Amino acid sequence: MKIVIIGGIAAGMSAAAKARRMAKDTEIIVYEMGDIISFGACGLPYYVGDFFEDPNFMIARSVDRMRESGIDVQVKHQVLSLTAETKHIEVKNLETGKVFEQNYDKLMVATGANVISPPFKNIILDRIFTLTKMEDGLAMKKLATSKEIKDVTIIGAGFIGIEVVEAMKNLGKHVRLIQRSSRVFNRLYDERITDLMQEELKAHGVELILNEAVQGFEGERSIQKVITDKNSYETDLVVIATGFKPNTAFLNNTGMHMLDNGAIIVNHKGETNLKDVYAAGDCATVPHMITKENVYIPLATGANKLGRVVGINMAGGNAEYPGSLASSCIKVMDYEAASTGLSESAAKASGIECSTVFIKDKNQTHYYPNQENIYIKLVYEKKSKVIIGGEILGKNGAALRIDVIAMAIRAKMTTQELGMMDFCYAPPISKTWDPLNVAGNAAK
Repeated sequence: MKIVIIGGIAAGMSAAAKARRMAKDTEIIVYEMGDIISFGACGLPYYVGDFFEDPNFMIARSVDRMRESGIDVQVKHQVLSLTAETKHIEVKNLETGKVFEQNYDKLMVATGANVISPPFKNIILDRIFTLTKMEDGLAMKKLATSKEIKDVTIIGAGFIGIEVVEAMKNLGKHVRLIQRSSRVFNRLYDERITDLMQEELKAHGVELILNEAVQGFEGERSIQKVITDKNSYETDLVVIATGFKPNTAFLNNTGMHMLDNGAIIVNHKGETNLKDVYAAGDCATVPHMITKENVYIPLATGANKLGRVVGINMAGGNAEYPGSLASSCIKVMDYEAASTGLSESAAKASGIECSTVFIKDKNQTHYYPNQENIYIKLVYEKKSKVIIGGEILGKNGAALRIDVIAMAIRAKMTTQELGMMDFCYAPPISKTWDPLNVAGNAAK
């Protein structure tokens, strides 16, 4: 049997490694457009911000290592088309220009996503980055760590945008964050939590600009000004962090079922509607654990897990992905924020009659140093009191408490059960009634 995988980053290499372990005699070929594989792009902001020096720390598996394991990894190869009826793909060697056909028995699409690049005027000016690839990080770090760059503008206040804020502040830059909507993390967190995030950013000297839409850029050769619908701002470097679009345009004429944004629709086994064709990662949907809908959640955690499931199934197994809760976390300067499950607005949009509770508590006893506030929101079904979502903001490891809420959702736990859950206690770590207990008991 011949397994072919398009894309060698998170989902693709997770599938390849698992399939190799299960089916030792199967031929496995991976085609990757870039020159590296198993690359953790989530580390790029912290590499650029000089939190660590060696970019190889972001590479989980080298090309040589995967080839030694029996996986035929072909870098700098782009797949141009897929013909599912005859089970073959058209591949271009980007170094030689040669185009050839490759047949398969099982095929996986793991082509990831590209940054959404709005039609900004003069976007081709130098010193404008998107920070998604290793070469972006190498070039941007070299520039950002120089004294020449004093003012940095970040467009988009989502995960990458906020991470780049911390990176640039760590380098001592003046940082400007422009968000088109009225708040950071638009619709992901409760307004009371985003208000605190915004106060934290401002307290660290971040120039936060909300309700402004970037129109374009000005400069001779390099960026000099950012132009919005209301103002203009002089700057030395720009990072565009305006979201992602699945890299699936090459599949448009194949009959592949996709969402409107191009995300490939898959089931719990990672199967597409095309026979023997699978998909996972930022190019594909995941089944939502609560709503059972096919949703686009481009997170590394889901990519690796569904990739593993696909690897098992391509090797002859019968695995299923239980579904995603979109669990995520982010560091916002000195704060940590995390969410899981459905937000209040998402629950209502799904037709779920829900209630919520929002509490402010303390993370530990008052007599041990460094006590901090912690904020927790629970979303739960109104009648059954079963928990379906949660958000947390705080310091000193507060974000990790979201994992408890994720487990509570998976176990269909009620707010009353959470209120009486036996959590550990020690004065430097928690209180006798953990904030999660308090949140559960406060729910009505």
